[in-house]
Amino acid sequence: MTAPHTIAVLGLGRMGAAIATRLADHDWDVVGWTRSGRSAGALQATGDPRDAVAKADLVLLALFDGRACREVLDHVHGALRAGAVVLNISTIAPAEAAGLARWLGPSYVHAPVLGSVPAVAGGDLRILAAADQGAFDRARPVLEALGTVRRVEDAATAAALKLVANHSLAGAVLALRDSLRQADALELPRAQVLDVLELGQLGGLVARKRAFLSGEPATAAAQFTIGALAKDMALLAAASNTPLRGAADLAGAPDADIALAATVPAVDEAVLEPLRAYIRGHATGDPAHFRDAFLPSAHIEGIRDGAFVSWALEEYCALFHGRPAPDEPARSRRIDAIDVHGTVATASMTLWHGADTFTDIFLLVHVDGGWRIANKAYHRR
Repeated sequence: MTAPHTIAVLGLGRMGAAIATRLADHDWDVVGWTRSGRSAGALQATGDPRDAVAKADLVLLALFDGRACREVLDHVHGALRAGAVVLNISTIAPAEAAGLARWLGPSYVHAPVLGSVPAVAGGDLRILAAADQGAFDRARPVLEALGTVRRVEDAATAAALKLVANHSLAGAVLALRDSLRQADALELPRAQVLDVLELGQLGGLVARKRAFLSGEPATAAAQFTIGALAKDMALLAAASNTPLRGAADLAGAPDADIALAATVPAVDEAVLEPLRAYIRGHATGDPAHFRDAFLPSAHIEGIRDGAFVSWALEEYCALFHGRPAPDEPARSRRIDAIDVHGTVATASMTLWHGADTFTDIFLLVHVDGGWRIANKAYHRR
């Protein structure tokens, strides 16, 4: 095994700059390049990536997505030294990783990493590496300087595992967001809530991101951005052909740290008003509340007595006679979820009406300055 002497790092964003700095601190000759032209501290940088790779035994890619990887490699491919290893830590789609592995052959190491800038500085990254044995042996000293390496059978699997790992991170961020929203609704002090959340399953995330979650101006720099995580979730949804909420629910400025996605306030009260009017209609039996809640063109649809029914709004209103059900004190309703996408929203609600439990699914639209229910479908059990 011959360890690389000179390393070219292509991409000096947050992760690339941190990696280049750590490798330079471990006495490798490191030359960097970034599209923006910015360099990382005292790191040697060049304006042309071909100049960087022409000197390098190992070329490390730390780029945003698969398209960037392909474009940069297309540009530098002719300048690669014979026998140079290409080590790609970028988070890309499994099909993109497989394509790069086929193109570059046994010199390619696909090695996405788990962890952010602090983990780089401490050499604590978790690395998923897929490569032929020869390329892996040459890249191993570099990988082990960055963290702990786990071998994976092929590039597509390594890329897929990284996306799944990031999905769990997105889930944790969204779970934290929901906890903070509930705490805000209960008017609990944020500091006290964070203290308690640090004791539970989200404790590690809360502890690492407390500067962003405290509600005070954050002095900490973003380490992993909302835009990058949303990109990864979109890649996962496309690769698996399976919808996932995380791809759409990570709201916030794309360049902000992922922790700020957990501080996005709950939906505007205005979108809840037609749902609350709908609840008032059931509670009082007064159909006027349904006319307030629904658009005149709305339909209410579901299976009733084994047959599909589709009521126009006035047909539905005719089922109510202006007085509560006899067992109204024992009935209850709960808004379970609501997702807003610009001028449209979806919502779900559970209604416990005597022996029957209903799940109602709503489509809402923002029209004439307010929100109305466009249609409702229900399941009765």
